Formats: sequence, C-alpha cells, structure tokens
Amino acid sequence: MATNDSVNILNSAYLAVEYIDSFLPDNPLQQPFKNAWNYMLDNYTKFQIATWGSLIVHEFSYFLLCVPGFIFQFIPYMQKYKIQQDKPETWEKQWKCFKTLLFNHFFIQLPLICGTYYFTEYFNIPYEWEEMPRWYVLLAQCFGCAVIEDAWHYFLHRLLHHKRIYKYIHKIHHEFVSPFGMQAEYAHPLETLILGTGFFIGIVVFCNHVILLWAWVICRLMETIDVHSGYDVPMNPLHLIPFYAGARFHDFHHMNFIGNYASTFTWWDRIFGTDSQFIAYKEKEKKQQLLVKK
Repeated sequence: MATNDSVNILNSAYLAVEYIDSFLPDNPLQQPFKNAWNYMLDNYTKFQIATWGSLIVHEFSYFLLCVPGFIFQFIPYMQKYKIQQDKPETWEKQWKCFKTLLFNHFFIQLPLICGTYYFTEYFNIPYEWEEMPRWYVLLAQCFGCAVIEDAWHYFLHRLLHHKRIYKYIHKIHHEFVSPFGMQAEYAHPLETLILGTGFFIGIVVFCNHVILLWAWVICRLMETIDVHSGYDVPMNPLHLIPFYAGARFHDFHHMNFIGNYASTFTWWDRIFGTDSQFIAYKEKEKKQQLLVKK
C-alpha cells in the first residue's frame, strides 16, 4: 500500500512538472545543442564518445570550475570571504596539487573511464538524441545520484579517519589544512577508488542515457570544488539546495580533521552527531560577532 502511494506521489509530481514545463518558453540553446549532439554521433564511435568524451568533460569541467577560486586569491575584495584568512594559498602548494591531480586523472581515473563504453553496452544505455531524458528528469536523477554518493561518502570517509588507517591513505588529502578548489581531488590513489565508488552507484541505479554520465560528473565536480574552495561567498546558488553543506561546513573538517564527514548534505552528520563541534563553533562565532557589533 505504501509503495503504491509513493508511486502515485511521484507520478503526480512528474505530471505537475511536465505541465509547468509546457508553459516555459523554448530553450534557444536546444537546437544548437541537438545539432552538436547529432554531429558527434555521426562522426565518432560510441567508444570514442564514452571514453574520450567523458575524459574531456571531466578535465574541462574540473579546471574551469577551479578558475573562480584561483582568481579570488588575487582580488583583495574577495579576501573577506576567505574562511581561513591566516592561511593563504601558495604557488608551491598549488603546483604540487596540480602535479598530483594530473597523475590521478590520467593513471587512476582514465583507466576507469575506459570502462564507460562497456558499461553502456552491457546495460544497453542509449546515446541517441530522441532517447535523451527531459531536463527535469535529468535534474532529479542527478539529485538521486548525489543522495546515494553522499551516504557512501559519509560512512567510508568516516572509516578513512580511523586512527589505524588514517595515516596510510586519507592523510594525504588533509595535507592542506586550508583547502582550495583544485585540491578537491587531491588524494591517495586508494582514496580515489574507495570514495569514487560512490559516484558510480547512482549511475548504475539511474542511468538511462549517456548524458546522465556527463551531467552527474559536472554536478559532482561543481559541488566538491565549491566545498573545497576555501571561500564562503554570499548569494552562492548552491545554497538554495535543501540541506546543502557548503564550503564553511567542509572547511571546518579540514581545519580540525574531525566531524562533518558528508560530501554534499548535512543530514548524516546531524543524525550521528558528528557535526556537534561545528555547531558549537558557529555559535561561538555568532557570539563574537555580536560582541564586535556592540
């Protein structure tokens, strides 16, 4: 009975969104995107699209999303939004991070990306434009992937902080006490595999078109680079997402090496009380701000 009620609610929500979508103006970018997509299908094999296309999407998105945070360090006005103002970025740290990233991207992640084509073939995932899900379905699928990845990340990330294994794997990611955007994927190769597994679980559950692979990559990178940016910028649109953790939440984890283990949302830390120190820290910070105003 409960299952039927859930299905009815989801169907009603889908119909409501579809009804609202019918009143929205046509997307002027849809036709150019359709032309580009069909051109790609006509000129490249599925293996090339799944492998090299996925690599290009990942690399381009990663470093493009890192650009704002990289530029912020040169803008004096933005320094008031830096969370740990006493720990500025250095060229030495950024160069070291960049070299490690290139190794992880091309020697750890690329071999995994090479399996994308075989995944789409095994599960008969379509590439055609006509099979592509609507924007609101894609958005819901990305949200579902984020919920699954967040749960995986919380428990495995917390495990990596266990005193018996922390120094062997996760300590590398904590090398930078004050994180910056490019450091989001700076990690031990084993950590890349362990925590990265959570990324693929949602794909296995929801994927009904190759576009979800790329959309979810972009969404995940957008989130992880934001929380590692080191800047708590006002009017950040990601904060419109319910229970979104944000940069200040994750920065506290890097600052103290404990608590706030989830990647995207706050509910797991709230349920298990691993955000208690962060809550106390925020309350202390508010009191100090009130004293300054007085």
